[in-house]
Amino acid sequence: MAAHTQKNNKPPKSGGKEAQPLILPKTPADEQRLKLERLMRNPDKPAPIPERPKEWNPRAPPEFVRDVMGSSAGAGSGEFHVYRHLRRREYQRQDFLDKMAEKQDKDVEYLKKIEQNRKAAEERTAKRRKKREKLKQKKHLAKKAKMEDKDGKGGDTDSDSSGEEEKKEESGTEEEKEDDAEAPSFVMGRK
Repeated sequence: MAAHTQKNNKPPKSGGKEAQPLILPKTPADEQRLKLERLMRNPDKPAPIPERPKEWNPRAPPEFVRDVMGSSAGAGSGEFHVYRHLRRREYQRQDFLDKMAEKQDKDVEYLKKIEQNRKAAEERTAKRRKKREKLKQKKHLAKKAKMEDKDGKGGDTDSDSSGEEEKKEESGTEEEKEDDAEAPSFVMGRK
């Protein structure tokens, strides 16, 4: 009995760990916060990342069936349960194969849809790029003509023509701004 009391009266170990109060999380956010705090106490320690669970696969059908069920009368009472079990397993296998085929079809359809969306986005981008380049070239030609006009007339400039060209340039920048403010070109839900 004396040994037992000695065990309980031991001073706590002075190893690196401190006694932490027990905190019970009340909400999922609290639980997540506590987990993060625990991970961040020692950032050098690798975080445990659980492996992805393996996908369920049905047992493959046997290559050689030893207990072939005959159609003759006189089968024992236990044979029905064996038959029922084999039938259930076969139905499970067929359901699994059907689901896998459906999943593959959906994956192929999804990839086709992504490709169509990408092509449509490229076409729209090319169209807009062409429009921007056309506007840029127009501005450049207008500027060039203005410079030639200035050089040709010397100091005499017509205020009306320069005002019109400035208005054209302003309207061109407004068109560019409208072009940039259009809806996003790559949307998954579009058909």
